[in-house]
Amino acid sequence: MTRPGASGWIFLGWAAVALAGPWLPLEPNSIQLDKILRSPWAAGGLGYDDLGRPLLDRLVYGAQTSFLVSLWVVTLSLSAGTLIGSVSGYAGGRLDGFIVRVIDLFLAFPGILLAIALAGLLGPGIGNVVIALTAVGWVGFARLARAQILSLKHCEHVLAAQALGASRMRIISRHLLPLITAPLIVEATFGVASVVVAEAGLSFLGLGVQPPEASWGSMIRDGTRYLLVAPHMVIVPGIAMVLVVLSVNLLGDRLRDYLDVRSRPQSGNL
Repeated sequence: MTRPGASGWIFLGWAAVALAGPWLPLEPNSIQLDKILRSPWAAGGLGYDDLGRPLLDRLVYGAQTSFLVSLWVVTLSLSAGTLIGSVSGYAGGRLDGFIVRVIDLFLAFPGILLAIALAGLLGPGIGNVVIALTAVGWVGFARLARAQILSLKHCEHVLAAQALGASRMRIISRHLLPLITAPLIVEATFGVASVVVAEAGLSFLGLGVQPPEASWGSMIRDGTRYLLVAPHMVIVPGIAMVLVVLSVNLLGDRLRDYLDVRSRPQSGNL
């Protein structure tokens, strides 16, 4: 695979900052009254918020929040969606029909609105955000896994395994799942970008992490009240979120192109 490029370095930087955040000498909740609403060019760093807290420190802890939420949500959604979609596609019949109806029911509602409703019912908190976004995110993976299984379950190696008496779960786990791993991984990369935006949206509405914990969404919400006098409170977390989402989407595109064997140059002896 080619070198990561700018998008890869941004993604690696986001992951490194998120994982190393707890061990860095940062004080995201330190209040300095003499630096309230100070801009980056007046006070250094990335400026300070309406309580005099350093935006750089809070940005790092917000990166940790978005990274952990996206990691948990994508992992749980990928696992649940792949299992449900694979079983549905291979089993067929009434079970497949029932699961398809459930998927259609989830798709009938806008995902973010359903996540807001679930987060509102469960209450604020990072754990409930993970549950709400997972309850919405598994649908895409289930649809993809089901479609892939339907296109592969009549292949010769699967029919041979059936003739040899292999169980359904063994056929799915040993003969089908390895073949659908690539598209699922690509879907997971795009899922990370969606979760970052969704988590920020829930925190913006007050349904995510609670004060004084930092989140990019809550930082933007706090900055909207001082947009005219301290625009850096919105610009700093906004640029960080745009860069992360853009880098993840670009990495997903590159990964999709790399895993698509049809796009590779053909080589061989003539």
